[in-house]
Amino acid sequence: MSNNIIIYIACMAGITFLIRALPLTLIRKEIKNKTLRSFLYYVPYVTLAVMTFPAILSATQSPIAAAVALVAAIALAYFGRGLFFVAVSACVIVFVMELFTHPIIF
Repeated sequence: MSNNIIIYIACMAGITFLIRALPLTLIRKEIKNKTLRSFLYYVPYVTLAVMTFPAILSATQSPIAAAVALVAAIALAYFGRGLFFVAVSACVIVFVMELFTHPIIF
């Protein structure tokens, strides 16, 4: 294994540790600033969205099928459907759209 890879891994581990350890050591009181509290409240949701969104559009053969399923899933979730129903509906929409755009030839 090259020394560069070991250095890269050590740097990544150190940065990850600092990102997680510094807030615990520097901030000991309750955060009272409303803006900072609301920012910290939404960080997990934004992180999940940023990791998920590109995967949604690139997981199918057709980006159009993925976009249609994404819009349908957002609409279903907006109108109060459950997570399982939304996920299954999106999968069915992608399956049907790709079946018609890329038919399976036996």
